[in-house]
Amino acid sequence: MDKPMNNVMFKGMCFFFMIRDIFRPRSNILMETGIKLGDHVLDYGCGPGGYVVAVSELIGESGRVYGLDINPFAVKRVEKIALNNQLANVETTCSDCKTGLQDDSLDVVLLYDIFHILSDPNWVLKELHRVLKPKGILSFSDHHMKENEIMSKITSGGLFGLSKKGKRTYSFLKRVW
Repeated sequence: MDKPMNNVMFKGMCFFFMIRDIFRPRSNILMETGIKLGDHVLDYGCGPGGYVVAVSELIGESGRVYGLDINPFAVKRVEKIALNNQLANVETTCSDCKTGLQDDSLDVVLLYDIFHILSDPNWVLKELHRVLKPKGILSFSDHHMKENEIMSKITSGGLFGLSKKGKRTYSFLKRVW
């Protein structure tokens, strides 16, 4: 089981991400995902919520954003972002893996900069496969990993196949049998 970072480290990460987002807006990265109006999107390991507003705008009122993180500080921060920006289409979950979502209920999962620290990444991939719709997209990015390692770890279990490689993300399609 993974453990959340402490509050001091989390606040430091929030500050760093705030600076990062000025120079690399999250909306630019999301352009590679294919998110569209009405989609249901899970931000797995949402951290301080850097993608929440941008995803919410892309999916509109008919869509849904689910922010999941093991860290209660992260979940509270995303809830505050949603409240401050009047985003009625945002829900949060504090969990180490289980999403609490129905089978085949999501169009896109964002798995960004978290995979390298997961204690059981295969458990997470199985859960994400379960909640993605057929032809659902796993949008993946982790700058701590090399391309061959990403490809091996995401595709080796047969749950996902590479659909396309973007400038900053990899899009994997859910495989169905």
